[in-house]
Amino acid sequence: MRDKVEAALDKVRPLLQADGGNVELVEVTDKGIAKVRMQGACKGCPMSQITLRNAIERTLLKEIPELKGVEPAD
Repeated sequence: MRDKVEAALDKVRPLLQADGGNVELVEVTDKGIAKVRMQGACKGCPMSQITLRNAIERTLLKEIPELKGVEPAD
């Protein structure tokens, strides 16, 4: 499933990179949760949680129905 998540993230990355940010896939848990880490300008941005939910999570769940959710990595 990791390859599917990476492929779906590649669809979101250009939007993030246009604003100086990026996203890293840290892991996909056994429970189907993708843990991601915001990078670059997204890392400290106050809007990063909205970006995580509205852009990243929405895209991943649409592309990968078996995925249960997306969470920020610690």
